[in-house]
Amino acid sequence: MNLRDQISRGEAVLWNGKKSVKVSVLEAIFNPMLPFALIWLAFDAGFIGLSAFGGGFGDSMAFILVPFFLLHLMPVWLYIGGVITSAMKAKNTEYLITDKGIYIQTGIISKRVEMKPFTDLSHVSLNLGVFDRICHTGDVVSECHGHAGMNIANIEEYEKVFQLVRELQENIYSDTMYPNDLRPAENHGYNTKYVRNQ
Repeated sequence: MNLRDQISRGEAVLWNGKKSVKVSVLEAIFNPMLPFALIWLAFDAGFIGLSAFGGGFGDSMAFILVPFFLLHLMPVWLYIGGVITSAMKAKNTEYLITDKGIYIQTGIISKRVEMKPFTDLSHVSLNLGVFDRICHTGDVVSECHGHAGMNIANIEEYEKVFQLVRELQENIYSDTMYPNDLRPAENHGYNTKYVRNQ
């Protein structure tokens, strides 16, 4: 599925980009679950090592202990699965900004496209986490009247995208909320630069 095929006829594409896989993987690795997973792994590895090299790991015990520890290591498998899933999600995440709104395509096996028109967005902010600063990426976060909006995460052109989304949101929101001149092709009342397509 091509994200550009999902936009409406007459919409102009102003920016297109993808989520940084590197930053997404770093955020998934260094999450609050990391110390817990490492302690759990160290404990189980120590117990497996003592059993195997201490002579108490006979054939009959191996038949019981191997499945037990494969199951007992479930928090570690979940942590590793989260890192792998994060990488796959980031690889398949694409962003598109048009003159009408923001499109986000996500998914690992199935694909999902979400669109928010600029008329719904009320606030736009810029967020730079620790790994964003290291890798020179950032997040452009928008809100829809106090609720979660669209999050364009871990992108390299975050400053450019922030300025673009902020300007479009401001112009289109002003033009919609304050329709002076009985909504002509251009709104002269609030000095916005948004020109409606005819």
